[in-house]
Amino acid sequence: MSSKTFNLSKPDRTVQVGVILLGGLTEFLDVAPVDLFNSLTPRFLQTLSSSFLPAHLLQQAIDMEFHWVTETGKTPSVSNLTARTTIVPTDSFATCPVLDIVLIGAYHAGYNPTEAELAYVRKAYDNCSAFMTICGGIEVPLRAGILEGKTATGPRFMLNILRQLAPGTNWIEKRWASDGKLWTSGALLNGTDMVAAFQREVWGGKSFTEEDSLVEFMARVGGVPVRDVDYKDVDWKL
Repeated sequence: MSSKTFNLSKPDRTVQVGVILLGGLTEFLDVAPVDLFNSLTPRFLQTLSSSFLPAHLLQQAIDMEFHWVTETGKTPSVSNLTARTTIVPTDSFATCPVLDIVLIGAYHAGYNPTEAELAYVRKAYDNCSAFMTICGGIEVPLRAGILEGKTATGPRFMLNILRQLAPGTNWIEKRWASDGKLWTSGALLNGTDMVAAFQREVWGGKSFTEEDSLVEFMARVGGVPVRDVDYKDVDWKL
């Protein structure tokens, strides 16, 4: 079932969330923000005390299923994330269901995605409701030919290179950017800003407070920062 007819803001079924891992070594911090989605699920929230989480917020929980997707779906023989971390895939490209939310992080320099990987990324983009890249993960849709005519961002130190590689993309210098279902972020921890902004936009409501929004409540509890999207809160520039 395609996500094209699916209303992500008011899901009437389980939301399928997937992290696509390429054959190279993925930055751990890039894909860590997927846990912000987990924090909104009934399975996680039901572990919290009822005196801590009000019942009306628990009712806003969103059923989600998480997928860690690689080309073969087989456990790698070496670490596939930095810091010697190994993620056991849950799905291969062939077995993974249609993803509603896709997240991709940076792979280490020197790795060239296979055509099978790029083809799957194109398929995932076409079928999803939200396609997110964090840090150098922006190179994946760039190589897949998805960014032409889109507005996007990436790590600040990469933007000049990205403008040369993809002049048909409107590159902006922001912590995160959105263009339809495409969400892109700056380096590493800016991915947390992006996912938090996405959750507020899709499920939180811009006028909501932590008293009436599960998204806002969990963001405050988790210490998720609210930082300036234009980097005005930092006094340096690369």
